Amino acid sequence: MNAQLIATQVLNGLQLGILLFLMSAGLTLVFGVMNFVNLAHGSLYMMGAYLAAAMLGAFDSFLLALLLSVPATMLIGLAVDRLVLAGLYTRDHLDQVLATFGLILVFNEIVRFAWGPAPVYINVPQALSGTVELFGFPYPAYRFAIIAVGLAAGLALYVLINRTRVGMLIRAGAADAEMVGAMGVNIRLLNALIFGVGAGLAGLAGVMAGPILSVQPGMGEPVLVLTLVVIVTGGIGSIRGAFYGALLVGLIDTLGRAFLPAVFDALASKAFAQAAGPAVASMLIYLLMALVLAMRPHGLFPVRHA
Repeated sequence: MNAQLIATQVLNGLQLGILLFLMSAGLTLVFGVMNFVNLAHGSLYMMGAYLAAAMLGAFDSFLLALLLSVPATMLIGLAVDRLVLAGLYTRDHLDQVLATFGLILVFNEIVRFAWGPAPVYINVPQALSGTVELFGFPYPAYRFAIIAVGLAAGLALYVLINRTRVGMLIRAGAADAEMVGAMGVNIRLLNALIFGVGAGLAGLAGVMAGPILSVQPGMGEPVLVLTLVVIVTGGIGSIRGAFYGALLVGLIDTLGRAFLPAVFDALASKAFAQAAGPAVASMLIYLLMALVLAMRPHGLFPVRHA
């Protein structure tokens, strides 16, 4: 098998994993600390992509679009949290699921009204339109930039969570939110911070994904499904679990879709391979999740309770 093809697909898997980490890091904290099921997280990813497209059209600068779209997505998330979701924190999960599913429909209609139903395309920045040499092979510079930006965001999140007082409160909240509130911590403010950080990371993922995907209504739902798989696999409330789970899911999904059909084609009849190969490849991450839950019900890297 071609070594360059394997290396390229591994890097593509890492790139997908980094995007999934940006999505899952904030959402896993919302689950772990706030005990809130937010299905509208994918819509914030979509809004980040659309805002980037709008800013790029207005200013013709991808960097400026990035710098403006991420805080704008964060503000949208904070507004939704305060105006719509705050009253649902004490309700059961079914109410939260129904309400945030309704938000998905609302956001999809908003972007259809504002930008139309047709996909919107974002050009790759001119400075990143070429390739870079990695392991002796050319690789698209923009996809490498996604990996670099995601790792930088992950490092900043690590410092926030593990080296600051706010991070200490977030980690304590993930372990026992009721006790943190009983100690006098402003839980409402802490929840708003967590939700805002999660919204900003989702917006960053949307901005970075925009040039390699078509920006269209409903683009948040498929990535939300992958994000939920990452969270369950890595461990709810665990940033470390979100990181390693995202990389694992990204690599398995990418490599499975790239190579599994060829494996089936070599081992079985062509008709069976054409039917079974893509189907099994699309199921790999769910099989992974089922295996992890069977062996480690709390995920690979669950939050450590004192």
